[in-house]
Amino acid sequence: MSSHSDTAAQLPADSAQPSPEATEAQNQVVIARQAILDEQRTVFGYELFDRSTAADAHTAASDAALLFNALSYAGSEALVGKKTVFINCTHDSLAGGHLELIHPEKVVLEVPTLGAQATAEQIEQYIPTLQAVRTRGFRLAFSQDVLRRAYSSWVPLASFIKLDMQAFKPELAEPLVKFAQAHSQATLVAEKVETAEQYQRMASLGVKLFQGYWFAQPSLVKAQTIRPSQATIIQLINLVRQQASTGEIEELLKKDPTLSFNLLRFINSSGFGLSCEVTSFRHAVMILGLKKLFRWAALLMTTSRASGSPPAVGQTAVVRGRLMELLAAELLPPEECDNAFVVGVFSLLDAMLGVPLERALETVALPQPVLDALLHNKGVFAPFLELTKACESGDDEAFARTAEALHLSNRQVNWAHLQALAWAESLTADE
Repeated sequence: MSSHSDTAAQLPADSAQPSPEATEAQNQVVIARQAILDEQRTVFGYELFDRSTAADAHTAASDAALLFNALSYAGSEALVGKKTVFINCTHDSLAGGHLELIHPEKVVLEVPTLGAQATAEQIEQYIPTLQAVRTRGFRLAFSQDVLRRAYSSWVPLASFIKLDMQAFKPELAEPLVKFAQAHSQATLVAEKVETAEQYQRMASLGVKLFQGYWFAQPSLVKAQTIRPSQATIIQLINLVRQQASTGEIEELLKKDPTLSFNLLRFINSSGFGLSCEVTSFRHAVMILGLKKLFRWAALLMTTSRASGSPPAVGQTAVVRGRLMELLAAELLPPEECDNAFVVGVFSLLDAMLGVPLERALETVALPQPVLDALLHNKGVFAPFLELTKACESGDDEAFARTAEALHLSNRQVNWAHLQALAWAESLTADE
C-alpha cells in the first residue's frame, strides 16, 4: 500500500491561504519604546507603549497585554535587552495576576495619581496594593503630582519620580527638584525634555535621568505574534484547573505548535528571568508550575484573537511533528524523539507567521540539532524531515532515497504516516 503519494490531496491548496503580507499584518504587535538616559547619555531603560491598540484604550487588560506582548513577542533582547522596562499601569492592573509571571527586577511600574478630585480616603485605600507590589520587588514610578501634600503617604514608596518639563515654568524647576530631593529617596527623571537648555538646567540641579524628544523620538518595534486557537487555550486552562499531570499537559502542548511555540518563547524571555534556556515542553511546564501556567494561559486567552493561524497549516505541522516522532522512535533514543517532534512542528513556522523561518526561530530557544535540521538541513534530524516532506508531497523519488538512507522500509514509513494522520485527526475531533 503506497499511502504516501495519496496524502498530498489532503493538504490545503495554496489558494485557500491568506497572502503572507496579510498574515504578517494581522499577526503584528507594535510596541513603541522611548529611551531613558543617564547623565552620560547611556541608556538606563526604556518606557514602552502599546501602539497596537487605540491610545485611549488604556485598561488593566491592555496593561497586561502590553507586558505580555513585550516579554513574549518582541524578541525581548531586541526590544529592551538587559535594560530596565518602564510600563504605565492602571491601578486595577497592579492587582493583576499577570505580574506574577514577570521578574520584578526588570520592570518599573508607572502608577498614575488619582486626579485633583480624589479624597484623602481614596488615596489611602491604594496604599496596601502599592506596598504589596513593592514587597514583591517591583519599583514604582510616579509623576510630580505625588509631591502634593495629599499624596505624602505614597512618596516613601516611590523609586522614581518623573518631572514633566511641560507641566511647570522654568523658574519652578529648582524649588521642585529640591522639594523632591528633601522629601523622597526616589531617583528623579526629567521627562518631555525638548531642548538643550532644559537638559542642562535639570542636570545642574542633580537630576540623574532624562527622557524626551531632545534625546530620542519613540521608536517602533514590530513583533510577529502567532496565537493559538482559543479552543486550545481553553483546553489548557481546563487541564490546569483539573490539576492534570505534567504528561497530560505536555501532550496538549505537543498537539498545538502555536501553543508550544508561545510557551517556549515566553519562558525564555529576559523578563522571565531564568538563568538557563528551557528547550523541552516538560521542563517548561515543571518550571512554571500549575499556578503560573494558569496565569499564562489566561493572559494568552485575553490577547488572542478568536481564530489562530489558518488551521490547515497547523494541522499539517502537527502531522509532521508526529510523523517525525514516530520515525525517530525506530532509530533514535527516546529523549531525541521529543526534539524530532519539535523539528516537524516548527518546520512550518514561516507559513504560520508569514515571515522567513530564520526570523521566526530567532525568537524561541531550541536545541542546536533542531536548528541545524530546520535552517541548514543538516544533522541527525535532517533526513527525517526530508522523508516527512516527501511523504507529504508524494515525491516518490525523494521518498525512496530518504527511506533507504535511514534503513526504513516503505511499510514502516507508510504505517507511521497513517498513524500521524489519524492522531492529528483525533486532536481536531476533540475540540
